[in-house]
Amino acid sequence: MQLSEADPKGLVRESYRIEGITEAECKSIFIDWALSLATPDSPTALTTLLGHYGPGQDDHPMTAVLTAALAAPPAPRRRGGRMGRQAS
Repeated sequence: MQLSEADPKGLVRESYRIEGITEAECKSIFIDWALSLATPDSPTALTTLLGHYGPGQDDHPMTAVLTAALAAPPAPRRRGGRMGRQAS
């Protein structure tokens, strides 16, 4: 995937240029980026972005946000309450 496809509005690029950006601000930018992504293949886009912007930026909050987005979600757990105890 091309970098222009992975970051069509340049949101991630700009987040790496903002000095003193916080993780909360990076999460907000990430949501904007995800909503503007033209292709549904976000893992490939995330890998492209991390490959381009991530090297040498291990301590940047956007690198942490992008890395967390690539991680598998936790396994669903049974919820408590009456509905969880009833047999199907």
